[in-house]
Amino acid sequence: MADFNLSLFDTSPFFLTGIPGLESAHIWISIPFSMFYIISLLGNFTILFVVSKEQTLHKPMYMLLCMLALTDIGLPTSVVPKALCIFWFNLTSITVGGCLTQMFFLYIFSGMQSAILMAMAFDRYVAICNPLRYTTILTNARIAKLALVGLLRALLIVLPMPLLLSRHPFCANRIIPNTYCNHIGITKISCVDTTVNRMYALVAVLVFVGIDLTIIAGSYILIIRALFRISSKQTHQKALNTCTAHIFVMLMFYPPFVFSTLTYRFGQGIAPQIHIMLANFYFVAPPMLNPIIYGVKTKEIRDKVFKYSCRM
Repeated sequence: MADFNLSLFDTSPFFLTGIPGLESAHIWISIPFSMFYIISLLGNFTILFVVSKEQTLHKPMYMLLCMLALTDIGLPTSVVPKALCIFWFNLTSITVGGCLTQMFFLYIFSGMQSAILMAMAFDRYVAICNPLRYTTILTNARIAKLALVGLLRALLIVLPMPLLLSRHPFCANRIIPNTYCNHIGITKISCVDTTVNRMYALVAVLVFVGIDLTIIAGSYILIIRALFRISSKQTHQKALNTCTAHIFVMLMFYPPFVFSTLTYRFGQGIAPQIHIMLANFYFVAPPMLNPIIYGVKTKEIRDKVFKYSCRM
């Protein structure tokens, strides 16, 4: 135990370079980056405000939407403030503890978002395939329990990553070519063998993405089967509309997440500035678009937002 948390007591900071090769364009990159972040905060806080104020929206579907909004606030907030400090003021240094903490919250919010998208798929499955039992199967209390299980799962899987890294000594070159602290960036500047860390991180990604996508795919296979049995075109269209927003949100979350993860590990032929910039905008673009998508596709949300907008 003598070497446990060794790196946390190391006072030498890490240095985040921003986007390698595009340092001269940091100010210009920060403009859409900060605008996306501000819009995402406004949109997601609007969702939280509207659902909390309207008693008629205190239902499982909207509770899940609020949880998604919370992760859409937390995920970019764990990255954007430090990135803007680099873009605007060239404040590149970050303590080892601060770096590991940022990495921890980044992965916690990502894991929670995946769990929420999985719960949303299950919600749509019950609503379409077992509509008469929807209110008994999915209650607000049960949704709260699912959220707690998702949080505990994320904590149990993510927590070993910073704990394992905290045992490592780091080399003299403490430069992380990125705007935020990610696992692969930290392991690259470790002075010891990081095979265990790398393998664990890969397994963690496979657990999150593999399990959640399998359950989501299973839910949608059953939903599609149920839709083929619906004879009424109006009911068929209504059922499809309830799934459209969820499908759009999943397409914005999983493909970029998988692309970013694989690129960091296997995409040596891709220019670093390309996948780093894409990874950065992945943290702000989906959180900005998610409340817009649900606001447009969900009539109840759209009507309530319009109602409160007219009062201002």
